[in-house]
Amino acid sequence: MIDVPRWDVLLAIGAGGALGSLARYGLSVAIPHARGEFAVATLLTNALGCLLIGVLMAVLTTTARPHHLLRPFLGVGCLGGFTTFSTFVTDTLDAATTGRLVGSLAYVAASLLLCLTAVAAGLAATRAVRKGR
Repeated sequence: MIDVPRWDVLLAIGAGGALGSLARYGLSVAIPHARGEFAVATLLTNALGCLLIGVLMAVLTTTARPHHLLRPFLGVGCLGGFTTFSTFVTDTLDAATTGRLVGSLAYVAASLLLCLTAVAAGLAATRAVRKGR
């Protein structure tokens, strides 16, 4: 049997994705960089998105019955549209191919370290706050 798409879920993801993508674009305009330069906007976008996904996952796993559209709208839509692996890879490749290999490697290391730390911090802080209630 083929699953029928849930239109409420698809609409939630689409609306969230539009908002997240617009927010990501806004940050890239606010903090521009030339090709091959350290992509601060992308790094901040992905780190903030990781922090927020940590918060969201903590909320979803500590709430008895979260709204069924919360994860599709905020997680898949907003944060999926906001964070960007493809831009991270493109920025890394641009830096490497324009003679900034060390900067490229520093960008990869900073992204991984900052994003993993952000997810862990979001989870831990939110769980601590919710446990304290």
